Amino acid sequence: MKLTIIALLLFASSIVYSQHKQDKIIFENSIMDSHYYYSKAEYSSGCWIKNTQGKLPVSGQQYFTPGNSLELQYRSADDGQWKATVLYNEIRGIDSFNEASHLSFWLYVTDSTEKESLPAVNLLLADKKESGSASLVDYLGSFKMNSWVPVKIPLSVFNKDSHLPAGQIKGVQFSNKTPSKKEGHLFIDQVELLSTAKASGTVSVAPQFLSAKGYEQHIDLAWKKESNPAIKYIKVYRATDGKTFRPVAIQSPQVAGYSDFIGSQKGTIRYKLTYVDNNYRETGFSNSIAASTRSMSDEELLDMIQESSFRYYWEGAEPHSGLALENIPGDPSMVATGASGFGIMAIISAVKRGFITRQQAAQRMINITGFLLKADRFHGVFPHFLDGANGRTVPFFGSKDNGGDLVEMSFLVQGLLTARQFFNSVDKNETQVRNSINKLWKETEWDWYRRYPGSDFLYWHWSPDQEWVINHSLIGWNEVMITYFLAIASPTHGVPVSMYYSGWASQSEKAVKYRAGWGQTTAGSAYSNGNSYFGIPLPVGVSNGGPLFFIHYSFLGLNPHLVTDKYTNYFENNRNIAQINLRYCIENPKNHRGYGDDFWGLTASDGPEHYSANEPNVKNDEGKMTPTGALASFPYTPEASMRALRNYYRNYGKYLYGYYGFRDAIDLDRNWCSSIYMGLNQAPVVVMIENYRTKLLWDLFMSAPEVEAARQRTFTP
Repeated sequence: MKLTIIALLLFASSIVYSQHKQDKIIFENSIMDSHYYYSKAEYSSGCWIKNTQGKLPVSGQQYFTPGNSLELQYRSADDGQWKATVLYNEIRGIDSFNEASHLSFWLYVTDSTEKESLPAVNLLLADKKESGSASLVDYLGSFKMNSWVPVKIPLSVFNKDSHLPAGQIKGVQFSNKTPSKKEGHLFIDQVELLSTAKASGTVSVAPQFLSAKGYEQHIDLAWKKESNPAIKYIKVYRATDGKTFRPVAIQSPQVAGYSDFIGSQKGTIRYKLTYVDNNYRETGFSNSIAASTRSMSDEELLDMIQESSFRYYWEGAEPHSGLALENIPGDPSMVATGASGFGIMAIISAVKRGFITRQQAAQRMINITGFLLKADRFHGVFPHFLDGANGRTVPFFGSKDNGGDLVEMSFLVQGLLTARQFFNSVDKNETQVRNSINKLWKETEWDWYRRYPGSDFLYWHWSPDQEWVINHSLIGWNEVMITYFLAIASPTHGVPVSMYYSGWASQSEKAVKYRAGWGQTTAGSAYSNGNSYFGIPLPVGVSNGGPLFFIHYSFLGLNPHLVTDKYTNYFENNRNIAQINLRYCIENPKNHRGYGDDFWGLTASDGPEHYSANEPNVKNDEGKMTPTGALASFPYTPEASMRALRNYYRNYGKYLYGYYGFRDAIDLDRNWCSSIYMGLNQAPVVVMIENYRTKLLWDLFMSAPEVEAARQRTFTP
């Protein structure tokens, strides 16, 4: 198909996306104690620098912004060298930065340190290049020892020949400058790239607390959200004696709450807040609020994790569209269509649990469906990402990713059809929701994504200017069973039932090679597996089952109890995959820290260097653990999932648990915990726990007439 010049121009205008720019913060806080993962400490000969496993120590006692700083303790000598590098943590979606004029950080110099021994500073640039250096002492002027002081070094000092964009700066490096008789001892905090020209504005009002609620190990705080761009942080103060308030945390203004994990602390805890502006000036205190921790049953723990994970899709949603962000923190305007489908199901679960009212949920769905009806679609199919402000395509994965994404669309439609069945009253708002969903459902051209008549496969992507350039046919076993099922179920643009076996469960040479390629094994390459792993049979699955999101994403609405083909029943198959994952983690062949019967669930998540899918085999087990793996498996492994929930919360909650539930992943070997929550991982926790407790989402989705008809045509012998 050829596009006219006019069509190309129209399309080009439809994908204009203005990335949200942010200040580049190289160090704010370390989630983990002991040492900071994104750092490096090294020395030679007569020099020395304090380190733990080659990383800089973290201080929880001395900091400028709570709760910690980086510690530099060193000895400089005539021979040798020491270096301390603080690296920027690349966060998904935060890749467009404000122009910066200077390097800024806060410094605490102990009185045992000779001023002349203060280190040199330089920047680590792209391609591992180093900038020129600056002498720290030249930018301190008159300062007090044992006190936090600001340091600002113009970027021009580091590269006199050309401008240094913030995006090219990958870290900051401190190193020895002159020998010293004494050891130097510094603390460094809030390492940032800032602009002197940035208008900081003023903050004239104090924060306003809304609530404080105690749980077993933490207290949830919520406050009135402010949109003033002059607010850099909300600062949280805690008093355990009712009167002495000490700072314990800072929170981004994007989030209107904080989970204060206090462990076994007993008694009434009081809190106050301040706003911190871009110059680190604080407002007066908010009102005071108090709460206490309490013992909790397993059922209460389930309520707790469902509610906190649901917040991601309610309070954390993109404000214009009401849809789910890809990750938080991240780009605050980039919404993920598949994660939004999961989020819709989490919202329905929240009504069931009483976290919100049915009327509130219906109003949110009016907002969501109204936005979707106006947003970019490609033969009825949404792209992976949309700009929440205007509904335009966001080609986040590159220029080829600028059209319809059939898999993400199927995740979204699974949620929409579930919502259509839930909002079934004659109420005006609920009727509007149903009508909008029906329009979106009927206008989805699943058959277009066959690519050509008679194709055995559906294809993942279509681009309006590059057509089928990605050329990715959908072949199972993986997360896309729901894509084939909904394509078969479509009342207007359906595909033949035969495509379930010719595409999803294909035995063709192409399919066998595809599975063997990504699985790095012939086990399961012909769809059926038939082997046993750790004493558990696996009827269907590549390798020994793959990452656990394979048994979650397609089955948030599609009830695996009711899905049986000529190979297996998928509840039994999914349960076996979860049990294989569990037993692998108990056996722990790579001897990773923490792994066991209460620390398991290998799946896809954020990682120390990149997003990756981990599996229960030695080739694909990196040592990072993802809470959603075990928690979204509650219907399959309720006892083991409950053990994992208790362990993650009670023993690792200080790092892992936050206002939106569990952070994305943790790696105890590397002393690393993800700084983000992900849209694809929070909702499956809410939804699958609800399916375990009441089968709510399964019952709703399966009650759709098109769904039941497709199930009977596809799966009934």
